[in-house]
Amino acid sequence: MEWSEEVQDGAIIAVPAGKVDESTAALFGAQLEQAVERCAGSSARLVLDCHGIDYMSSRGLRALTLAKRKADGAGVRILLARPNEIVREILAISRYDKLFGVTDTVEAALTA
Repeated sequence: MEWSEEVQDGAIIAVPAGKVDESTAALFGAQLEQAVERCAGSSARLVLDCHGIDYMSSRGLRALTLAKRKADGAGVRILLARPNEIVREILAISRYDKLFGVTDTVEAALTA
């Protein structure tokens, strides 16, 4: 799994790529929580650009849950942008699309 970040319009845009499964979920979660920490001091918005995520297991969903708890406590909003069809279906089945704002573009997440 790869991870990159940029700042756009005062928000952190995190771009993970690859599979988020049993072997990569811990790294994904750690990167996500660190991004939340960086947002807490300067930005109230973290956009997770999901276009590069090929698959997400229940471990990845757990990492999202833990990051959301941390974000809620820090006043940070996490939005999920550009999930592919597989990830969008996983989010829908798990009802995570109700917990997180999910947008079709990064730009829509920045204005949500």
